[in-house]
Amino acid sequence: MTSHQPPQARYDVVVVGSGIAGLYAALQAHEHGSSVLVVTKGSIDEANTRYAQGGIAAAVGPEDSAESHWQDTMDAGAGLVDEEAAHVLTSEAADRIADLVRYGVRFDASDGEVSLGREAAHSHSRILHAGGDATGLEIELSLAGLAQREGVTVIEHALADGLLRDSAGRVSGIDVFDWRGSIGLRFEAGAVVLATGGAGQLYRYTTNPPVATGDGIALAYRSGAEVMDLEFTQFHPTALRLPGVPVFLISEAVRGEGALLYNTRGERFMPKYHPLAELAPRDVVARAATREMAETGSDHVLLDITTRDEDWLAARFPQIYRTCLDVGLNLAHDRIPVSPASHYTMGGVRTNIWGETTLPGLYAVGEVACTSVHGANRLASNSLLETVIFAKRAVQRILEDASGGIAPTPDARSLPATHDGVPVPGADEVRALMWDNVGIERDGARLREAVDRLAHWQAAFEAATRGGLVSRAQHELRSLLTCGRLAADAALAREESRGAHYRLDFPEPREEWRRHLVYRAW
Repeated sequence: MTSHQPPQARYDVVVVGSGIAGLYAALQAHEHGSSVLVVTKGSIDEANTRYAQGGIAAAVGPEDSAESHWQDTMDAGAGLVDEEAAHVLTSEAADRIADLVRYGVRFDASDGEVSLGREAAHSHSRILHAGGDATGLEIELSLAGLAQREGVTVIEHALADGLLRDSAGRVSGIDVFDWRGSIGLRFEAGAVVLATGGAGQLYRYTTNPPVATGDGIALAYRSGAEVMDLEFTQFHPTALRLPGVPVFLISEAVRGEGALLYNTRGERFMPKYHPLAELAPRDVVARAATREMAETGSDHVLLDITTRDEDWLAARFPQIYRTCLDVGLNLAHDRIPVSPASHYTMGGVRTNIWGETTLPGLYAVGEVACTSVHGANRLASNSLLETVIFAKRAVQRILEDASGGIAPTPDARSLPATHDGVPVPGADEVRALMWDNVGIERDGARLREAVDRLAHWQAAFEAATRGGLVSRAQHELRSLLTCGRLAADAALAREESRGAHYRLDFPEPREEWRRHLVYRAW
């Protein structure tokens, strides 16, 4: 890989990632006169954001309140939500919605009032949508279009490969791998903002696009930043499951509008698992579906919203309705085969409420970050909200030029070195292992097997690539191995069940585990 310097080699802010978190941060910094570069692995609009169907939560209804939204967030997080972060999230929500409107996002309205939907574990209707079930796509295209019109510099098809540090240890820039041209680029920066999304591609079945391989988490960990809560992966309970058909998310909002779940024997099952039935927290619904599938010997359960007519469904859920029609299913007449799939990474790079990491000059926002605002189980539709809340605050801190990083954790864990001697795995092998051993229901024996295999695979990969990484696939496999090891090791260490982390051998929460697991490389 040769080195190449573009015409402008220094920016005030370099943002890695072009989903809502990255584009919103870039636009905020650009508005305040900063020179901004956005580096993105795919095209500018290829990110998890565009696939977000459910919407964005904000207490803007007349009977709702930030306090109620805060309480719902705390309850969903199973004892691990940071109270201050949750207060920031819920109290600043309305202002950030106003920012998105100013940036061109058109939220759905009826009779001049914004339309508000209801989703699982929310005590009020507070979910704003755009284009029905196309909220993420509407936001992504609005922000991407504005960034291009405003002249924000964007480099597409390039991966963040390494962080630069100055003599004081502050992050001062970034090395980038242009995977189409197989060349290296180097940019100096006053601040680097990671907005690379989560690690949903760790699992065989996922609602995430191919770009979600945990690159930012792995980069930060390799560079010495702390990462946290990676045992907590949220599995969405209702993803379309048909042979030969790509996994497709069937939004939480469908159940919010009255859809019911049945097993393949035709029995409605959620009332026996939770008082809120289909509107129970996602981890409860995902485990219930998994157990019903096991009991019936099926690879799916059935989602039924046939009480609604075609016109209403086509207007409220246009993407879902069209996608189902394309595979021969009509939401108004057919029960839809669904099963759980990996959906959201609650853990990530450890930050405070200003997006600061343990490395001065490095910020993380969105799904790549862990502010502890989601705790052990994210409340539905808080993810898009989190991106704009903490991206705004990160840019505020950058403009103050005050980042000294946050204090390291005294008892942070590390992953031990392991000898190689096994073949380098393919990405599909990693995903299969994670799904089978570190999935919806876990136990000590399978977790230990996963930890050992991932450690040996990682050692083999490092030995095979000592001369450098030369492709996007290699960069992504390195990220998957790193994130997989971290997730498996943390899941093995946490000997309890809490939120999205469920251990068959430790099926109850334990008070001594009401704490976070933090990792750093050194």
